[in-house]
Amino acid sequence: MPLPPPRVAPDPLRMSQALAQSEGLLRLGWLMRESARRLQIVEPALPAPLRRAVQAGPVDEEGWSLLASNAAVAAKLRHFQPRLEALLLAAGVQPPTVRIRLLKG
Repeated sequence: MPLPPPRVAPDPLRMSQALAQSEGLLRLGWLMRESARRLQIVEPALPAPLRRAVQAGPVDEEGWSLLASNAAVAAKLRHFQPRLEALLLAAGVQPPTVRIRLLKG
């Protein structure tokens, strides 16, 4: 009895093709770009040492999380929170709410 022919794996998709074919991945890509855009909007308002200690976090229907590297950075960021939200509002970001969270890791 002859052996069946070997299975051939389908050609791998390029990342852009995979994103285009998946609604969930499309949304995830948009959320990641939106989070990075928000960070670009608020970065100029932060002192250089703080800029190095924050990362863009998740975006959802209630707002955006700015991730602080430690509790001291988070405390300082809270002082800037009204200014950051004003910058986001001026840039047309809705909702302009900024949540300060600690970066886990």
